[in-house]
Amino acid sequence: MRRVRQVPADIATMTVRKVTIRLVPFLCLLYFVNYLDRVNVGFAGPSGMKSDLGMSETVFGFASGIFFLGYLVLEVPSNLALHRFGARRWIARILLTWGIIATAMAFVPNDTALIVLRFLLGVAEAGFFPGILLYLTYWFPQRYRARIVALFMTAVPLSTALGSTLSSLIIQYGDNVFGLSGWRFMFLVQGLPALLLAVATWFYLTDRPERARWLSAEERTWLATELADEQRSVERTEHWSVRRSLTHPRILGLAAIYAGIVYGLYALGFFLPTIVAGFQQQYGTHYSVVQRGLITAIPYVIGAVAMVWWGRHGDHTGERRWHVALPAVIGGLAIPIALYLNNPFAAMTAVTVCAVGVLAALPTFWALPSTFLSGAAAAGGIALINSLGNISGFAAPYITGWLADLTGTQRAGLWVVGVSMVLAGLGVFGLRSRTVDPKSLV
Repeated sequence: MRRVRQVPADIATMTVRKVTIRLVPFLCLLYFVNYLDRVNVGFAGPSGMKSDLGMSETVFGFASGIFFLGYLVLEVPSNLALHRFGARRWIARILLTWGIIATAMAFVPNDTALIVLRFLLGVAEAGFFPGILLYLTYWFPQRYRARIVALFMTAVPLSTALGSTLSSLIIQYGDNVFGLSGWRFMFLVQGLPALLLAVATWFYLTDRPERARWLSAEERTWLATELADEQRSVERTEHWSVRRSLTHPRILGLAAIYAGIVYGLYALGFFLPTIVAGFQQQYGTHYSVVQRGLITAIPYVIGAVAMVWWGRHGDHTGERRWHVALPAVIGGLAIPIALYLNNPFAAMTAVTVCAVGVLAALPTFWALPSTFLSGAAAAGGIALINSLGNISGFAAPYITGWLADLTGTQRAGLWVVGVSMVLAGLGVFGLRSRTVDPKSLV
């Protein structure tokens, strides 16, 4: 275990607070726009897109998920490029290209064009999420990372919670604006912010602490020294080359666990609006487009709170495995229960428990790789875990849609979600990992 240098607590606390305030809200905004642009097809589908383009549930699931095949192709090279050229330049490039493609989706003439653009959107966004995770390791010591990743990843539930309502309002009130149907207008409006943020990123982000003129000299020195000492400690304990980080069974095991957890995230993200819309037939209720958006937001609002609290708890205890396994297993067990409840309130309660389980597991999961990876090995390893894990981003919507067409119900698809999450949670205990000493917290 690395001995943590004794420094004045106020320097450490003040520096981490300043870095958090400077970087995390902006990165959350980027991820909010990013996540919304990749899942807003889930809101467009039941709001006219599927009928306008003549899409079956299987084709809709394929169009939703093919994004992740494009994502898979360039994930690792993109993250290595970020490590080499700097986050400011590379993240701005990613924002620019994905913004152009996301905006173009407003004008697709048929389902084939939609599928092609969804694939290209994945290619454009490749490296964004693991790039941000890598970027956070440049700024935050290990003992702070689970809580910082939790704060950053609140953009996932918030983009779905706020995004569901926002998307529903745009679809409802944007219908026939510029002669576009509501779902097309939504793609147009939600694609433009990425273009504007590309410019902001170029001027706002700082690549490394040594260049942060918004920190005092003492704060820069403390942070740079702390991170350098930590990296040397990791490299003495774990000798990882880039090649090893791309082939080692531990990395592949982490990718499989991540795949099981995010299977639930993307199945819910793409099909929860459809499931809520199905309550009308299943329970004899009626909801407007906006009401469906508000109902869809509930699991993610609660999940955002749980995510931050659970990430902080993991940092304070220094424990990692149970903080990944427990919420994943509970969430996986909850989702099949929702299939057999006889009213929408009880069903949404079970869905909410599943969403909380997914979201609570993710921040601590992403604290695991950086306990034994650093430098270019971290860039490659984190990208590979995210890349292989996000195969679930393709599989989850496609399999869920295919099973819905095959069986005429969402039940089979959600059983697969539950099994995947439970297996992922149990799989954590097959991996060896280092822990963080809670006494080292300042």
